[in-house]
Amino acid sequence: MNRVTAIKTIEKLPSNFSIDELFEKLLFVQKVEEGIKDADKGKVFSTQEAKKKLKKWLK
Repeated sequence: MNRVTAIKTIEKLPSNFSIDELFEKLLFVQKVEEGIKDADKGKVFSTQEAKKKLKKWLK
């Protein structure tokens, strides 16, 4: 994440917010950015692969 993205995220928060809310929003934005980078690099799972992984995790 860069400073511009962090500032834009902060500007979207209400006037009063908790540190927890700020952290949650910044973490969410960072994870979305990481996911987009992974997708651009082809690091993705098909629906079938995702279902197999979920099935293992949910046992």
